[in-house]
Amino acid sequence: MKHQPLAPFAPSSDACTSSHWLHEAIARIEADYQRSADTHLIPLRLPAFEHSGIDLYLKDESTHPTGSLKHRLARSLFLYALCNGWVREGSTIVEASSGSTAVSEAYFARLLGLPFVAVMPRSTSPEKVAQIEFHGGRCHFVDSAGAVYDAAREVAAQTGGHYMDQFTYAERATDWRGNNNIAESMFTQMQRERHPVPRWIVVGAGTGGTSATIGRYVRYQRHATQVCVADPAGSVFSAYHRTGDATLTAPGSRIEGIGRPRVEPSFIRTLVDRMVEVPDVESVAAMRALSQLLGRRVGPSTGTNFVAMLALAHEMRARGERGSILSLLCDAGERYLPTYCDAGWVERSFGDCTAAQQKIDALLT
Repeated sequence: MKHQPLAPFAPSSDACTSSHWLHEAIARIEADYQRSADTHLIPLRLPAFEHSGIDLYLKDESTHPTGSLKHRLARSLFLYALCNGWVREGSTIVEASSGSTAVSEAYFARLLGLPFVAVMPRSTSPEKVAQIEFHGGRCHFVDSAGAVYDAAREVAAQTGGHYMDQFTYAERATDWRGNNNIAESMFTQMQRERHPVPRWIVVGAGTGGTSATIGRYVRYQRHATQVCVADPAGSVFSAYHRTGDATLTAPGSRIEGIGRPRVEPSFIRTLVDRMVEVPDVESVAAMRALSQLLGRRVGPSTGTNFVAMLALAHEMRARGERGSILSLLCDAGERYLPTYCDAGWVERSFGDCTAAQQKIDALLT
């Protein structure tokens, strides 16, 4: 059953003023935040590393109301656009996204009673389309992933609406100094752990907003923490990190939610200390291994993160270093039952994962 848009804000003596609508819109988003508990920090019990003084953790972002890390980004983008005066009563919200960002933005648009349009390739899975429509959004299809940017601008112009443009504004919409951002939450939750200041924080990059927020925060707080981006095959970010050439392009990632075919404005390479390139079969194999360890399904981008975590843990152990490694459980695997969680689909899409599975199993010891 589709959710219907919320009723307009209740009128008051000054209900016709734009400032009243703005104040009410911000209040609704802030009240929604207050109703949500912080996401859990999950320790990964891996004896081979614990005995060497190395602890691994996952911050479980799947518990947000829209089920993924992108809930934080969508909230920040809406507040940023509202406070900049870009979104007003009745504005149509437009985003170039076929994934979790669109689902989360549809949720916030519905919260404010605003129309929402997600611009996406025709190849987008019916499951993702259904999630966006569940929250009251509609989908506008284009023929290729590279066409989403211009199409989103065109839809926004035609509707008199606002193109959120997550790929440009993700790194600046969040207050990186604190104010309950993901980095501050991580360090608060780690305070009573054996190694409270992580040696590494591992994230993926779709927009680059999360790595930018964390990278700025650890520098501002003067923490001895480095940021690692786990980059899937086909993504341009690793090559850009090496060269600094923003004109580079790549085929694009087949791991949903991370990696891009072009260098996005929100990916700030100087805030990333290390890139780990991860083959698709290893992302899937690590997703499966981690799902077994946790007793619950995780998504493929979490598998990509886990590959980089294990690689860093082995390097630390080889050097005799002690410390903690922290990453994200980006979303739940139930979103991917017909795809990444289906053995037949994986073999058709990526080939045989047996060797990759053996490699991941060996890295766990």
